[in-house]
Amino acid sequence: MSGPRGAVVFDADETLVDLRPAVTGALVAVLEEMRRRTPAAAGVVLADLEEDWGAVFGALSAVPVQEIRRIALTRSLARAGLEADLDEFAALFFARRYELSRPFPDVLPALAALRPHHLLGFATNGNSRAERCGLAGQFAFELYAHEGGLPKKPAPEFFAAVVAATGLPASRIVHVGDSPEHDVVAAQRAGLRAVWLNRAGLPRPRGLEPDAEVSTLAELPAALITVTNANA
Repeated sequence: MSGPRGAVVFDADETLVDLRPAVTGALVAVLEEMRRRTPAAAGVVLADLEEDWGAVFGALSAVPVQEIRRIALTRSLARAGLEADLDEFAALFFARRYELSRPFPDVLPALAALRPHHLLGFATNGNSRAERCGLAGQFAFELYAHEGGLPKKPAPEFFAAVVAATGLPASRIVHVGDSPEHDVVAAQRAGLRAVWLNRAGLPRPRGLEPDAEVSTLAELPAALITVTNANA
């Protein structure tokens, strides 16, 4: 039996995992509990919690995502004098976040179509654990930033770990993701091929030259044939 044609490695959030509804639902649960506990939270709104995440992420983007979320929650809880209850609210947030985490509808069919011919991997900067997001058992390997000292994308060490996990040359690995910087430019810089998943139909950033661009993972099997042939 011949080996795989190559490896296809996927980003998680907004590539495989429909993250926004899960995070929004988790923040709503936090806000409702804040209001239940104290009248001081009556003036706090969902936009405040979202703003707190954005401010902390912007200042601490290299920090582990779970830590960023806890710092952002601390900032939000402080709006109502509840910061001492951080652990309880963090547990509530993450429980609800994972309860609501689901793959996009195109994900499982695409993985099933690719698996007979490709080694499939999962590699993320974020908190989306495959087994907690409806993706258990789908991948030959999983890589999570900040586990074992692994830095986040776009660090070259992240992609070196991807190459090592596949056991294949970098040129036989295709990285698929939604971030032009992290999933396309950084992957190509490390010698991998890169497919930009542009679900929203955004204009291509100036200078971005992915090996292929798709709007849905249903288009990925055909795109991979083009990428493979172009680099044969």
